[in-house]
Parts: sequence; structure tokens; C-alpha cells
Amino acid sequence: MNRFLFAILLSSITVLAYAQLDDKIQLANEYYVQGETEKALSIFSNLSKNKKAIPGIHTNYFNLLMNRSEFDEAKKYLERAIKYYPNLYQYKVDLIFLHTTIDEPSEAKSVFNALRKQLASNQYQLNFIAQSFVTKELFDYAIDFLQLARQLNARPGAYALDLATVYRLMGDKQSMVNEYLYYALANPGNLNYIKNIFQNLFPEEEDLVFLEQTLIKRIQKEPEQKVYSELLIWIELQRKNFYAAFLQARALDKRSGRPGDESMEIGQLAMDNASWDDAITIFDYVVNEYGRRSPNYGRARQQLIASKEGLVKSQFPIDERAIRTLTSEYQNLYRELGPNVITLEAMRNKALLHAFHLNERDAAVNILNDLLRIPRVSPYLVSKCKLDLGDIYLLENEPWEASLLYSQVEKENDDSPVGYEAKLRNAKLNYYIGAFSLALSHLDILKQATTREISNDAISLSLLIKNNTILDTSDFIMKEYASIELLIFQNKYDSALLQLGQLIETNPTHSIVDECLWLTSTIYRSQGQFEQSIDALDQILNNYSYDILADDAAFRRAEMTERSLGLAEEAKRLYRQFLTDYPGSMYAAEARKRFRELRGDEL
Repeated sequence: MNRFLFAILLSSITVLAYAQLDDKIQLANEYYVQGETEKALSIFSNLSKNKKAIPGIHTNYFNLLMNRSEFDEAKKYLERAIKYYPNLYQYKVDLIFLHTTIDEPSEAKSVFNALRKQLASNQYQLNFIAQSFVTKELFDYAIDFLQLARQLNARPGAYALDLATVYRLMGDKQSMVNEYLYYALANPGNLNYIKNIFQNLFPEEEDLVFLEQTLIKRIQKEPEQKVYSELLIWIELQRKNFYAAFLQARALDKRSGRPGDESMEIGQLAMDNASWDDAITIFDYVVNEYGRRSPNYGRARQQLIASKEGLVKSQFPIDERAIRTLTSEYQNLYRELGPNVITLEAMRNKALLHAFHLNERDAAVNILNDLLRIPRVSPYLVSKCKLDLGDIYLLENEPWEASLLYSQVEKENDDSPVGYEAKLRNAKLNYYIGAFSLALSHLDILKQATTREISNDAISLSLLIKNNTILDTSDFIMKEYASIELLIFQNKYDSALLQLGQLIETNPTHSIVDECLWLTSTIYRSQGQFEQSIDALDQILNNYSYDILADDAAFRRAEMTERSLGLAEEAKRLYRQFLTDYPGSMYAAEARKRFRELRGDEL
């Protein structure tokens, strides 16, 4: 036989041998996975003496020996595997795990020290093997390797996320937080990532207190580190404690030499969350601290007036004199700064006050039309003014004129937030007049809207219609309810109350009754009749505690008890009860904050 034929024959034999070996490895692993451990063990035991088979059987064979407490056999196997493959470090990790399991700490430490010496100059291998230690819950060894890898890397924040994970698994909260802070300091651009981690890891107030105390200690030692202040601001925002967040933002503005930028952001968040007193304090500070030379001056002035407006509207009954004062403030801002993006928006706000709170609709229409005639006014403001004019038509009970304007804005702003807003108004208009199918067709599109507020409004209205028409094929009761909502929009409260009472009386078992009681409470509150308003809320809580409006009713009852009736102790009890009954409510953070304020906590 010549050499060429011999080589081919030898190659074929080798390939066949490898194929047979692979078949045996696969069969053994399948037996293991299927729970036929005796069959698996028999094949594994034979294969373990074959150097080429070890990488394919190692994990399952080692786990099987450990599960069966066959520690002597496991040790012999690992020593053989390490002899065959001295640079496959996983086998040494498993040997350390074995020694630890059978309480041989000195032997485990000896293997670990040898492995550490072997990898002492390779940070990447150290990190890789550290992850293997973590999977075996050998956390101290993992920390040792990661800290050595950090020394080799020479960056303080190196491997911080890996170390934080290990400390979290160990339950070492302080060390975990320290590592996340090292990462944040080294990567300030990824601070939002750390905030998201803290939000998931620290859902309870006691966790936030712990984190807060850690940050305060850090700031005392390293006041120049902006990251700590930003995280403290974030903590207070989680609590919706906007004033405390502002104090940190104010200090941050001064250290960075900025004219109130951070403070403006906190003020806007306070406004978005209807924390009007805090918003007023913050914007007033920016106006007076930095003055007209600040680029934030105009916006701060406008937002200050808008915050006052929010406060006036939150106090019932609404004070007409306060509304007139606000219209004067908006007008003065326009006179002071002249026409610009900010002051034109202020004049639009003024128009809405005339239309909805002073019953001066002609004045409102004149202001809005004047804004539309200004050259080069922004398309966005044009669209908002048209929507406002549509609302005024609806106030005047001219729905078709309103719909024309809504549709015009919708067409001009396809697939944009203001376009979605126009579509939502058209949906509500169709709802008011009882055209539910048309309203639902609009709402189905709006459920996917880009803005969460519009999407949530669309979902809520869609559910209201569907839930209250499913058993009423005539839609008569739902049409009555929708017409009442239109009366409320038009500020015709007496008529709305009368019709609500009749609807509840004639349909006491209908699913719409709790919604009727909610509207009844809302109207009475707007008129300053707080006892009647609370009575309607009590009916919801007593008879519809299982329904979607229950937490709304419970929170509003506590809020009115505190702010409208001035009964601090009773309000404190109600907030405490609310937190017990509705811990997952969207109002929980605000309820907790108000309870703590009433209890006298220093926030």
C-alpha cells in the first residue's frame, strides 16, 4: 500500500473515531438531560478517561457527580481534567468549588492562589473567571479577581458594574451602591442608566433614605462632584418632593455658574405634577435671582404666572378676582417683553381664561384671532389657537363649527402631537353628541399616539364607552351621560347636576352610576360645596370599592379633608388608610408625601 492510500485510510479511521466519540458524548448528555442519570453516569465515567471527550462532557458530568455527592470521584476527575487541560481555568474553578463544598478551605485557597498567580497579569481573564466564581456563588473569590482586574486596568470605575452585581447577590447594599457610584463618576453620560437601576433596586422609602444618606456623605467629602447632586435631585423627584429637589438644583446652578437651568427643570416637573406652590417658589426664585439678563427670565416669568393659574384653579370655588389678576399679569408680560414665542403663548393663556372662567368669549376670540394674524407666528401656535377657537365654538354649542377647526388642524399636522390632540378633540366631540362608533374609530388610532397623555386619554374614553354600552344596545343611558359631560365642559353645572341625579335615580344598577357620582363630586367641589362632594365620594367607596375609580375617590377624599375642610388629623388617617388600601396607585407617592408633611416629618 503506497503512502497516499495509507494516509487516506488513516484519515478515514480518525474521522470515524471522532464521529463515534461525538455520538457517545451526545448520548450521555441526552441521558443526563432526560434524568436517566445511571445510564449517563456509566457512559460519562468511561468517556472521562479520554482526553478528547472531557470538554464535551465536563459540565454535565461534574454536576452529576456533585449531585450524587460522589466527591472523591469528582476530585479524581477534576485532577485528571486539569492535567490534560491546564489552561482551561473553568476546571480549576470547579475544583475550588468542590473543596469549598466538602469543607476543605485550605485546599480551596491553595488552588485559588495558584490560579490567581497564573492570571495575575491578564485583567480580561480575571474578569471572565470572576463570572464563573459568581455562578458557583463563590462571591469572595469573584470580588478578589475583579478588584485585581481593576488594579490592572488602573481606572477607579473599572468593573464597577460587575462588582456591584456581586455585592447585590451577597446582600451587601453599601458596597453595591458604592460600586454603582464609582461607575456613575467614571461615566456621567450614563447617569440615567444608574437611575434606572436604583429605581428597580430601591422601590421602598427606606431604600431611598439609605441611598440619600450615602450621597450626602459623599457630597460632604467631594462637593465638586455633580453626579451626587443629580442623584439627590432624582431621589427627591421619586418622592415628588419638588422643593427639596429645587434646593439641590439651586446649589448645582450656583456651582456650575448657570442662570437657573437646573432649577427651571425642577419647576417644570413641579408644574407637570400640579405642585403649584413649589412651582411658584422655584420660578419666582429664578426671576428674582437672575433678573432680566438671564436667558431664562421670560420663560420663568411666563411659567410663574401659569403656576399661579394652576393654583387658582385648584382652589374651589375659583376666585374670579384672582383670574382677572392673572389676565393682567399675562398682559403685562406681553407689554414688557413684546411679541415673542413666550409672550404669545402667554396671550393665548389669557384668552382661555376669558373664555372658560370669565364668560368673556368675545374677548377670547379677539385675542386668538389677533394671534393668528401676527406675521411669521409659529405653525404650532397657529394650530393651538385654532383648537382653542374650536373649543369656544363648543362652549357656544356649535359642534359642527368646532369639528371643522379640529379637522383642519388634524389635516395640517398629520402624525404629530398637535395633530393627535386635534383628533382627540374630534373624538370627544363625537362622544358628546352620542356618535360613539365614530368616536371609537378616532380613539382606536389614538391609543397608539406618540404622547402618553393623549394615548391614556384615548384608552380611558374608549373603555368608558365600551364598558357602559356593552349591555345597552340602545346606547340611551350612555348618550345621556355623554350629554352631561358636554354640559360640564360648557360650565352649565346646575343643569348637569340635575341630569346626573335623574340618571342615577332611574338607573341605579347601571355600570355608569359610579362615573355619575364622580362627576357629581367634581361639580360640587368646583362650587365649593365640599360636604356634598365628599358624600358622593363616600358613595363610590361604599358601593363601588372594587371599581377603577375607587383609588381616585379615596385620594380625593383625603385631599379635600386636608385642603378644603382643614381637618389635618382626619386627613392624616385617610392618607394612611389610602397607602394601606391602594399601595400601587398612581397617587401613592403624593399620598405618602402629604402624610409625612402632616405627621411633621422634615422633608
